[in-house]
Amino acid sequence: MKKLAVILSLSATPALAASGPFFSLRNTDFIVLIAFLVFIGILVYFKVPQLIGGMLDKRAEGIRADLEEAKRLREEAQELYASYERRQREVKVQAEEIVANAKREAVAQADKAKADLERSIQRRLKAAEDQISSAENDAVREVRDTAVQTAIAAAGQILREQGSAADRSKGIDAAIEDVVQRLH
Repeated sequence: MKKLAVILSLSATPALAASGPFFSLRNTDFIVLIAFLVFIGILVYFKVPQLIGGMLDKRAEGIRADLEEAKRLREEAQELYASYERRQREVKVQAEEIVANAKREAVAQADKAKADLERSIQRRLKAAEDQISSAENDAVREVRDTAVQTAIAAAGQILREQGSAADRSKGIDAAIEDVVQRLH
């Protein structure tokens, strides 16, 4: 209360400048001052400043909590973003590895197919060469057999036609000549 009296006395000094006695109910400045002091007294009695301070403290606490929540959410978002970037890089590296492996496997398969084709061609060529060689051998054998049969038949005919040994010897020589010419 003493503080209130001091405050009133200090605040009343400008009001004294009004005309007439200041502490009169006819002085509007005095009435306004009393109404203001009563209003302030009512606010203090009902602890309005403390309520307003408490509400402001609660609001400040709520804002602080919201800021901390926003900061926490921002950090989580940054962690998620970094995680997604890492995953993206990992997936990119894996994709590049898969492509590289696929290329290597394709080249290896192409080389293997080429080698298989080469072996197949070599086997077929060898089989064809063997068939040709066999056919040549068969043809040569057949020609020799035919030549031998022809020579024997010619020799037999000559021997029948010629009667003497000297004539036969000449006939055999002629038959051999004939066979040699037919073979070449």
